[in-house]
Amino acid sequence: MKVSIGKASRELGVHPDTLRRWEKQGKIVVERTPTGFRRYDLAMLRGLAPHKAPSARTTLLYARVSSHDQKDDLARQVALLESFAAANGWTYEVLQDLGLGLNYHKKSLRQLLHRICSGEVGRLVLTHKDRLLRFGSELVFSLCEHFGTEVIIINASEDAPCEEELVQDVLEIITVFSARLYGSRSHKNKQVLDALKAAANAVGGS
Repeated sequence: MKVSIGKASRELGVHPDTLRRWEKQGKIVVERTPTGFRRYDLAMLRGLAPHKAPSARTTLLYARVSSHDQKDDLARQVALLESFAAANGWTYEVLQDLGLGLNYHKKSLRQLLHRICSGEVGRLVLTHKDRLLRFGSELVFSLCEHFGTEVIIINASEDAPCEEELVQDVLEIITVFSARLYGSRSHKNKQVLDALKAAANAVGGS
């Protein structure tokens, strides 16, 4: 059966750019209509593509908090994500991390990125955008678009109610830059960190 690039990408769960790349690499032969449109042989492509059809791809639920004392919040995130997925009739897996939103090396986040890039994730569900990363989540969403992964943010119109966590993230940024400027063990660095902790305590207590 010969189909358009849009239908081929939907059937195989790959981005159209992937099909174009395979064509340039000589992995597939593409027919052209008299008007120049591409036509793909689905049977041949199914034998080549490692991806699953969208309906068979995994739904991943991702939850994150910054510290151990927020474990109750982590449990609430997971419960909300699971209820949402169950209400939509999705079969799902839960990935969760405990770490700052500025940490790009968290175990489950790295697993999530690897699985998106492998083409096996059909849907990513979050409670809030910043549960993924404090900064840089748009890059991950671009990857999702490229690999045909739908992103669903349950509370997309709300900011996550985590003032304390935002303070921790800002502290982390300044701590790193302070250590680079003055050296991690210098007296000046200690003064900066003590001042930051005092400021953070003042914000947390306000």
